[in-house]
Amino acid sequence: MIVDHLNNIDKYASLHPLFAEAFAYIKAQDLVNAEIGKSDIAEGLKAIYSDKKGITAAESDAKFECHDKHIDIQICIRGNETIGYKPRNTCKEQKGEYNAEKDVVFYADAPDMYFQLTDSRFAIFFPEDVHSPMINVDDKEIKKLVIKVKI
Repeated sequence: MIVDHLNNIDKYASLHPLFAEAFAYIKAQDLVNAEIGKSDIAEGLKAIYSDKKGITAAESDAKFECHDKHIDIQICIRGNETIGYKPRNTCKEQKGEYNAEKDVVFYADAPDMYFQLTDSRFAIFFPEDVHSPMINVDDKEIKKLVIKVKI
């Protein structure tokens, strides 16, 4: 997992062949005014914009997730988002089977830690990073962009 500010995003371009293209897309966008929805950026890259109220930690932790075939680049555009995290190799209790169509597996474990993303901060979650996003107890909306990067 990586957590940083968008000003530093280019430092991570060499970590995956599609990161440079993903980062170029991010920098070319007017993120604050971007329309909500999903779109394909390029082969192996998908953008998902959302703007909705946060949920409780219990609601998010119930869907403590990770992916086998994608890396998530999650950017907080507006708001204050708390995210739970735990390394996948320390999770003990898988919840259900892996869903290949949605590329997601859930865990019943609790996060080891929580951290916050605020305006212009991002997190990169690799397949070994279990995460529970969109936590916000202030009942305020969080606008975010998730870039799905195919491995």
